[in-house]
Amino acid sequence: MPDGIWTRVEIGLNALAVDPAGLGGLWLRARSGPVRDRMIEALPALPLPLKRLHPSIGDEQLFGGIDLTATLSSGKLVERAGLLAEPAILVLPMAERTQPGLAARLAGALDQGTGHCLVAMDEGAEPQETLPEALTDRLALHLDLDALPWGQTERIAMDGDALAAARARLQGVRAGDKVLEDLTILAVRLGIDSLRAPMLALKAAKALAALAGNDEVDQDDLSAAVQLVLAPRATQFPEEETDEDEQPPQDPPPPDPDPEQNQNDQDEGESQSLDDLPLQDILLEAAKATLPADLLANLAAHKAQRAGGGISGAGAKRKGNRRGRPIPPRRGRLDTGARLDVISTLRAAAPWQTIRKRESSFERSLHIRTDDFRIKRFEEKSDRLLIFVVDASGSAAMTRLAEAKGAVELLLAEAYARRDHVALVAFRGEAAELLLPPTRSLVQTKRRLAALPGGGGTPLAAGLKTALELAIQSKGRGMTPTVALLTDGRANIALDGTANRTMAAEDATRMATAIRANGYPAMVIDMGQRPERSLKALAETLGAPYIPLPRADADRLSTAVSAALDA
Repeated sequence: MPDGIWTRVEIGLNALAVDPAGLGGLWLRARSGPVRDRMIEALPALPLPLKRLHPSIGDEQLFGGIDLTATLSSGKLVERAGLLAEPAILVLPMAERTQPGLAARLAGALDQGTGHCLVAMDEGAEPQETLPEALTDRLALHLDLDALPWGQTERIAMDGDALAAARARLQGVRAGDKVLEDLTILAVRLGIDSLRAPMLALKAAKALAALAGNDEVDQDDLSAAVQLVLAPRATQFPEEETDEDEQPPQDPPPPDPDPEQNQNDQDEGESQSLDDLPLQDILLEAAKATLPADLLANLAAHKAQRAGGGISGAGAKRKGNRRGRPIPPRRGRLDTGARLDVISTLRAAAPWQTIRKRESSFERSLHIRTDDFRIKRFEEKSDRLLIFVVDASGSAAMTRLAEAKGAVELLLAEAYARRDHVALVAFRGEAAELLLPPTRSLVQTKRRLAALPGGGGTPLAAGLKTALELAIQSKGRGMTPTVALLTDGRANIALDGTANRTMAAEDATRMATAIRANGYPAMVIDMGQRPERSLKALAETLGAPYIPLPRADADRLSTAVSAALDA
């Protein structure tokens, strides 16, 4: 059983060298440095050529395409093979930046069983920055070297002759009938919901058995495979299974007076097969020995990453043909103001040149038709805008305006960390006022908020109307707006400035409906002493989460902001 992170690294790399295609590959979580470099030095020992990828690599480089230069010079169609044409060790640096499209393509290549092996080097600085789940599910080995000091590493020894012998022996390695069943039950107890995990663990155990020169998987092989494959995937601490019908302990049987019989029983025990051993308990202890102490914290970070979409501070994706990250071109027309992708257009026209020259009555070196036109496309992410709509009326001032300001400052800190724009709208008296247009200045926003006075009526509808107008303007400028409303919900001033509670409530509902109809996400924070039913109903109209401030701590506010911003 492997003891220590670096020992597991050595054993994992040797298992990967025995069966690279079967194990799928390695997810390496490590920042760039000497520790990671020492592990990368062992990759050439794997039995496949190394090919480097890039997180933004295109389909042409992956799957191949037309060699435009050779085609135009020879007059014949010349195709160029892609990186996935032959089995290889695909090394993917900066794997945490992998886009979903590339992750799906690589996952498809691994599923086809063409012999590829992926080594994903995850260099994420934050727990939320990580490899897409489509790839982590298909890579058997998960290793984390972030906390490993250089002094606990050593050069990895890879015996080429032993690895070649193990690869030759791999097909004949057997496993017990119940081994896969026990691995699957263990995966369930660890909170692993993927069926690939126990199958990959079995393949790792077979590779380790072949490496040890055995024809059958034994207990040590399975324990090592559990620590390499299942333990890093755990999403919960396994609970001990209890038997409600467990019988009370009985007195131990009297000792056997025959020493020869005892020796024979001991010899039989040593030769027990895996089916006779409590394999699940043994493997469970092996997994527990590897589970990280901060498992719960890591799980919380991954949940935040899935819910919040990362910490990039970017809003909605927008496609166009002017600026942003290049994405694959598409067929199009030039009369729409689009930009022509010359290389892609020539590549689309190249296969038809021989036929077109034969059919054409004009002598020309290149025949291009409108169907060949390919238009450049780009994708960019807009800036996010968090619009704070703060109730500064007399009822709010008498209750918890100071605490509401503290909650806004907390949300401001979250927005600043995400590099979002913020705007501040206050409503009191008979109207609402835009105190601060969209800005990224945390100091200026806090200063305006601190100077916000309280008193007067509660023109809730006016505050929502001002927020709606600002959201429409900001969206026209390329931002993605979100409305954060802080109020006690006691609206008493209508849009026309009259003191009429019934009309004020109707106007607020109408403005909330308009905000939702425009597709702007929102959140409602009740700053009253007690939860207000009417404000909860207003949140339902907005399609927004309702958060009573007395029950909202820092974590709840942060989670609500993340969920609303990425809605």
